[in-house]
Amino acid sequence: MGVVEVLDPVAPARAGGWKVDVSRGERNGRVSSEWFNRPDDERYLSLDDLWASVKGRSERSRSRVVQTADIRVEAARDSAERLHLVLPKAHEPVAPTHWAFGQLASIVGAPASYLRQLPAPLAGINLQYGLTNHRAEQVKTFETEDGRTELRAVTGPDYGRIHDHELVEAVQRIAGNGTGDTRWKVPGVLDWSTGVYNPDVEISRDTTTLYASDRDVFLFLVDDHNPIEAGRLPDGSPDLYFRGFYCWNSEVGAKTLGMASFYLRAVCQNRNLWGVEDFQEITIRHSKYAASRFAQEAAPALTRFANSSPQGFVNGIKAARQQIVARTDEDRDDFLRKRGFSKAEAGKIIEKVLMEEGRPPESILCRCRHKMLYAARRIMRRSMAEAPVLQRF
Repeated sequence: MGVVEVLDPVAPARAGGWKVDVSRGERNGRVSSEWFNRPDDERYLSLDDLWASVKGRSERSRSRVVQTADIRVEAARDSAERLHLVLPKAHEPVAPTHWAFGQLASIVGAPASYLRQLPAPLAGINLQYGLTNHRAEQVKTFETEDGRTELRAVTGPDYGRIHDHELVEAVQRIAGNGTGDTRWKVPGVLDWSTGVYNPDVEISRDTTTLYASDRDVFLFLVDDHNPIEAGRLPDGSPDLYFRGFYCWNSEVGAKTLGMASFYLRAVCQNRNLWGVEDFQEITIRHSKYAASRFAQEAAPALTRFANSSPQGFVNGIKAARQQIVARTDEDRDDFLRKRGFSKAEAGKIIEKVLMEEGRPPESILCRCRHKMLYAARRIMRRSMAEAPVLQRF
């Protein structure tokens, strides 16, 4: 697994949690989408458990480049749903997963959705023809032993595989077990009734943000025991942020490798991120040199973010609040007109903000500006039904 670099000891959270203002910043629903779609057997309660699962799977796997013309398709007449592939020098047939079958069909130019509707013998005839006449000649296979031999991926010969356990190991170096043994952990929950974010919530199948399937891994962790104060709210209380990141990978080609870092104010029960600022993302395609790019760029970037000081972010927030961009109605009208809204629409938006806030927006990060953008989006969505040619905001 490698050496785990444990960061600063965990700071105790203030009793009851932290009061936050989630009306500021942006909402990010990426983690919520993962949370909503993952069944129980894809949810893990610690990084150690997640690593053990994907590492064990990797140790039972092999990858090789084969000639497409040498792949033989087998289908039993007495089982219309069973289709196997016999690879060169293999001791037994392999069963393609749903994902690998789709990749194979795509490579030979056959519609996977149509082939899945056919009896296995007929689908096998079509696949065999495509493999025999495939112009690229070679493919890279990825097979895993799990009671039987499964074909989990079929890609081009230059596919640069980054194993799921490699990403998990990179996260473990900064986050340990991900359960609170370092400053990085599975997030807490926002109480909407009080506006208080509680970082100390029991990690369960319902609350975890550590996921893995036969196609991918996805991890989301936060440093929510160490709030960062970046200015004051209108009532004089501190405007608090926490650092967070999420990352993902697919060793079978279902998605890129990527990671995103940001500052946020809270995470709610359904794992939406609220009050997000300074969002940054990098992605790496699984091309020929993907593994070296991961080692040289992505993994170090994650470590730098984990060890970095938030002072630059805090200074940027303070400077933005001091920068006035709209002192007059004419400035506010110009701000919206440059974003594709007509003069009449801009007037409605400003009027809506004034009605809700009681004062006009001025600085880059003032709350009224967020209200103005929110109102703009609402008016735009209503208008699109009548005028579909409106420019998106």
